[in-house]
Amino acid sequence: MTDLTRRRFSSLLAAGTAAPFVLRAGQARAATTITVSSLFGADKPETKIWLKVKEIVDAKLPGRFDFRIVQNAALGGEKEVAEGIRLGSIQASLSTMSAMSSWVPESQILDAPFMFKDAAHVRRVLDGPVGNDFKAKFLAQNFAVQGFINYGARHLLAKEAITKPSQLAGKRIRVIQSPLHTELWKAFGANPTPIPITETYNALQTGVVDMMDLTKSAYAGFKLYEVVPYLIETGHIWATGVVYFSAPFWKTLKSDEQAVLAAAAAEGARYFDALIVEDEAASMAKAAAAGGKIVQPEDRPAWEAGARGVWSILGPKVGGTDKIEAIAKTA
Repeated sequence: MTDLTRRRFSSLLAAGTAAPFVLRAGQARAATTITVSSLFGADKPETKIWLKVKEIVDAKLPGRFDFRIVQNAALGGEKEVAEGIRLGSIQASLSTMSAMSSWVPESQILDAPFMFKDAAHVRRVLDGPVGNDFKAKFLAQNFAVQGFINYGARHLLAKEAITKPSQLAGKRIRVIQSPLHTELWKAFGANPTPIPITETYNALQTGVVDMMDLTKSAYAGFKLYEVVPYLIETGHIWATGVVYFSAPFWKTLKSDEQAVLAAAAAEGARYFDALIVEDEAASMAKAAAAGGKIVQPEDRPAWEAGARGVWSILGPKVGGTDKIEAIAKTA
C-alpha cells in the first residue's frame, strides 16, 4: 500500500468514526460512558458506592450506561476532579463539602462546630430545604448534585481524658490549615498549630503538640492511638460531602435516565453512610485492642458555648448566624 493510499484510507476511517451514529430499527443503542473518579481503591466506601450505583442503574436500564470507575486518585485530587466535572471531561464523583466551598462559599455553614447533634441530624438537614438550596447553588456552578454523604464526625484526640472545655487551656493542638479550625480551638484557650497530617504522629510523640482532632477511621488508620490513646467523642464537626455529576453531561440525558441515576445516587449515599459507620466500628475495635479508649465529654452546653464565637465569624460568609442557629435547632 502506497503512502497516498494509506492517507486516503486513514481519512476515510477517521471520517467514518466521526460521522453521527444513526440508530436503525432493531439496532442496539451504544452505551453512554460515565467516567467516575474515586480517590481510593475498591475496598473503600468511596469506590463501593459507585459499584452500588452501577448495580442499581444496570438493573433498571440494562446496557444503557458504561460505568468506568477510575480509582486511587488517578484523575487527580478533589479540586482537579471538580474542575473536570465542571467541564464535562469527568462525569461523576464524590467530594467533601469543604472542597466544594470554593464555588459555593455558603456551603461552609456545614462545617460550623457543634451545630449538628448526630448523624441523623445531618441527614434531616440535608434531606430538607437546606439540601435543596445547595443543590440549586451547585447546579449554577455546573455541578449536578444528586445526593449528600457523611464522612463521619471529627473528635478530640488527646494523651489524657479531657472531658471539659476548661481543660483545653494552654494545650497545644494540631489543626488543619483552616481559619475556622484555628478559631475554634483558640476559643477554648488552646494553642493551635497547623501541621500536615503526615507529620502528626511524630509531632504528638515528641510533644510538639498535645492533641488533635480527626475522624475515627483516620484515628485508627494512622495508628494515632499509640500516641494519643484517648478519643473524646465530641463530634464537633461533621464532614459532609456530595454525590455529583457533571451538569453538561447531565443535561444530555433523557428524563427517565436522570430519574434512575438520581434515585441510584440517593440510595448509594445511604449505602455510603452505612459503610462509614461499619468502618468506624472496625477502626475503634482495632484501636481498643491496642489500648485506645473512648471517653464521653462532660457538659456539652459548655462546649457548644465555646463555639459560638466561631459561628459569629462564619456567619457573614454563609448568610448570617441565624441560619446556623436554624440548622442547629432543626427537629
